[in-house]
Amino acid sequence: MNLIILGAGESGVGAAILAKQHGHNVFVSDKGAIGENYRRELESHGIAYEQQQHSWERIAQADEVVKSPGIPERVPIVQQLVGKGIPVISEIEFAGRYTTAKLMGITGSNGKTTTTKLAFHLLATAGFDAAMAGNVGNSFARSLSEEQHQYYVLELSSFQLDGIDAFRPDIAMLLNITPDHLDRYEYKMENYVRSKFRIAKSQRPDDFFLYNAEDENIGAYIRQHALRPKLVPASSSMIDGQLLHVAGSTFDMSRSSLRGRHNFMNAIFAIQAARLWGAEDEAIQEGLDTFVSVEHRMEKVAVVDGVEYINDSKATNVDAVFYALEAMARPTIWIAGGQDKGNDYGPLMDLVREKVRAMVCLGVDNKKLIDTFSGIVATIEEAGSASEAVGKAAKLARAGEVVLLSPACASFDLFKNYEDRGRQFKEAVRQRINR
Repeated sequence: MNLIILGAGESGVGAAILAKQHGHNVFVSDKGAIGENYRRELESHGIAYEQQQHSWERIAQADEVVKSPGIPERVPIVQQLVGKGIPVISEIEFAGRYTTAKLMGITGSNGKTTTTKLAFHLLATAGFDAAMAGNVGNSFARSLSEEQHQYYVLELSSFQLDGIDAFRPDIAMLLNITPDHLDRYEYKMENYVRSKFRIAKSQRPDDFFLYNAEDENIGAYIRQHALRPKLVPASSSMIDGQLLHVAGSTFDMSRSSLRGRHNFMNAIFAIQAARLWGAEDEAIQEGLDTFVSVEHRMEKVAVVDGVEYINDSKATNVDAVFYALEAMARPTIWIAGGQDKGNDYGPLMDLVREKVRAMVCLGVDNKKLIDTFSGIVATIEEAGSASEAVGKAAKLARAGEVVLLSPACASFDLFKNYEDRGRQFKEAVRQRINR
């Protein structure tokens, strides 16, 4: 097969290597510059590529095209390919053809990474031959090209799901659906919801679909559409303080690094999935006790002068911040801001009144945040760097309080990405320890 791959990032290069292993004629095309590490990989595998252009004459010869999830369906070259009748699929769809392993697919607007890492950790602790891939760590295709496992736990974004057709997870999870990435979906929530439900598109009656029974968007879709897999609901009624009651068993979260109702919900999903695949309760409890929280997601950084610093840089939308503030049990100095995504801060108002004593706005343009929370938060200051934000928060905070970086916004005004923002925040906190 003549396979063209658009985009030479992690998913594209992984797909190229897997395709080469299976005897396909592969050509990789990237409209931007290809990273040096990925160029070296392509060359070492003898895979032809081009960068900073798309050569239509060559691309049009494809039998099939694998598209990077970062490339929208509406861009001209994708539209031309579709118009020519050439299938355009995702790396997840392509990779799924080359394994007979059991697959767990996890999607949702928030909590995907934590739930994926926890589900994998529970399986690994229980002795399963499992691997984790997808939107976290290595691409699914790369993972398959390196070593075959019996079980795969895959984090899947809506962008990845948009390009699937026959891909079928044995267990699918839909954690929640809140407005996000609507610019990719014609600013229509129903399009985004439909994209998330593609995870169950090819599931069979003997497969499992785990879903948040309290999510209005999920509930409305399920009422209107017949799904083939067995439905397994999760709800906050399964949370009893530090205890989780799941399918007749009880699990203790008091020793876990996870905190907050939203993370307990993530744990319920991971526990349900592990039990469906046969993990024993004792091993699951051990996994819960030993799990290390995801970097940049409610990550405890340090306690300095009696003040706890928490890095929640991955909270780039209002819903994620809602759960972070909900988890705060002490007065909080809230660091927020960045590149606004059309946020409606209304859902945060009651929590901010109750929990936030002062606020530091970290961004180039903080007007919307200041206008929104003036009169709600007594003290609001501005900062143009992570170091400045931590310095101002430290002066505002008192012993026994919390400084929470939970931005509600994208990071690209001041940082490379949310990881860069989180790491600069952590470094600024460590500098205070070493004063």
